[in-house]
Amino acid sequence: MDRFIVGIIGMGLMGKMYARRLSAAGWRIHVCDKPDRFDALKDEFSDNERIVVYEDGYGVSRSSDYIIYSVEAENIDKIAAEYGRATKKNAIVGGQTSCKAPEVAAFERHLPSDIEIVSCHSLHGPNVDPKGQPLVLIKHRASQKSFDLVSDVLSCFGSEHVHLTAEAHDRITADTQAVTHAAFLSMGTAWRSNNQFPWEMTRYVGGIENVKCNITLRIYSNKWHVYAGLAILNPSAKRQIRQYAESVTDLFKLMLGGHKAELEKRIKTAGEAVFTAAGRRGEPLLLSDEVLDRFSLGNAPKERTPNNHLSLLAMVDCWWKLGIIPYDHMICSTPLFRLWLGVTEYLFRKPALLDEVVRTAIEDSTFRSDDLEFTFAARGWSDCVSFGDFSSYRDRFEQIQSYFAPRFPEATRVGNEMIKVILEKT
Repeated sequence: MDRFIVGIIGMGLMGKMYARRLSAAGWRIHVCDKPDRFDALKDEFSDNERIVVYEDGYGVSRSSDYIIYSVEAENIDKIAAEYGRATKKNAIVGGQTSCKAPEVAAFERHLPSDIEIVSCHSLHGPNVDPKGQPLVLIKHRASQKSFDLVSDVLSCFGSEHVHLTAEAHDRITADTQAVTHAAFLSMGTAWRSNNQFPWEMTRYVGGIENVKCNITLRIYSNKWHVYAGLAILNPSAKRQIRQYAESVTDLFKLMLGGHKAELEKRIKTAGEAVFTAAGRRGEPLLLSDEVLDRFSLGNAPKERTPNNHLSLLAMVDCWWKLGIIPYDHMICSTPLFRLWLGVTEYLFRKPALLDEVVRTAIEDSTFRSDDLEFTFAARGWSDCVSFGDFSSYRDRFEQIQSYFAPRFPEATRVGNEMIKVILEKT
């Protein structure tokens, strides 16, 4: 262990999490970030003798036996082109990006032929305990010995190792993450457009609403590139985000037109395909009333305001249209996806609640302006992703991020507690 060095190029939140946990397990770690962050990074890790900070990726590449590129997916080609040729002979290289197609292509293009490629992806954020979480390992160009060595290095996380190809990884992460992120990004956009802080409004406090508020704030408290790379660079994700926007639009039009029979038929057909066909009838719910009511950012009202839950209806409609059975990918699911699946299941497997939702969608206009902005937002995020516009994505994200920023600390605390509960049940 003392002679084997793990290198990390890119010291964002995930890079730092990897460095701290690997060094705590006894591995020697060589790291770098952008040159202008060298001094700050060196000061930050000055008390950790197992972590050596380099000014750039050349030093890390020349000295390390296993090198992890922990950088944004949209920048992987540029960074691999810069430092790849300096990679130590016979080293192992991998990436920790959310989209593997551009990552693998960059490594094949820029790494010497003697370099082996074993990539990974921790399917959780930097503030979530990795123990028990999925950790994807991809043996792209490597011997079994090298693959086993990487697996051993990363075993200190206590994560569940999932072995996939790069192609399967991208397809599954699109199934479990892309539309989930789009839904919550759209909620935040809608609330911002209506100048609302939802936890201050009684109709957005309690039950399912708690999950919506907490996860939306949790997503916007992270870095924009965490979601942009997966959405824009993953072809499967683009298709799914587009379908979600279409599902939102179609269902909203049915609500506006008062087409109750058609709306009810479409919703229940989708629910049958996703939940009943998946064999969930009779299975215990992932989330209970007690769990849903426990985690609130506001004061719960005495009586719950009925909601048509357009975001949830559209999610199941989208899964149905794309032929996705979400339970098929639970082994590779993120905590946020499991929460989102939990609340959609809660709604669709409670017939009385689903009937109330349909009735509310047609007869009650309380949420109509919110739904209008949500529809605009879903289409806007879909267009942004379809155009492949990282700059526009960042601008949209950071404007909304600044609006909600004052509540991030509390939302993170409550969200961590909520995630802990859902992980215990799944």
